[in-house]
Amino acid sequence: QVQLVESGGGSVQAGGSLRLSCVAFGYSSEYYFTKSCMGWFRQAPGKEREGVAVIDSGAASIYYTDSVKGRFTISQDNAKNTLYLEMNSLKPEDTAMYYCAAGAPAWACGLRLAGYYPRWGQGTQVTVSS
Repeated sequence: QVQLVESGGGSVQAGGSLRLSCVAFGYSSEYYFTKSCMGWFRQAPGKEREGVAVIDSGAASIYYTDSVKGRFTISQDNAKNTLYLEMNSLKPEDTAMYYCAAGAPAWACGLRLAGYYPRWGQGTQVTVSS
């Protein structure tokens, strides 16, 4: 089974930037990057897990939650089995644990719902101070 490993989280001041990476290891990694929907989710204490940005590589479609549009960019490097999330102009409300997820069917990509993703990383913490 595929294993997802995130990195790149940290503590920054408001207005700063971070780049998260998610590397997929193991059997069927290529499938997840070329045939399924992958994305980044985040969860703050006491809140539900939120779909921040997802990508359907087959259809070349990308979906963002409204609060990050224009600030965050999701991308992937299939040759490296790596998913990225470039985060700029960070705000304190972006503070959360960020998770990489994979395996949602293409038709569910635009829904950005955690329940459709069978594979998850362990998460990387992002903390933005004011």
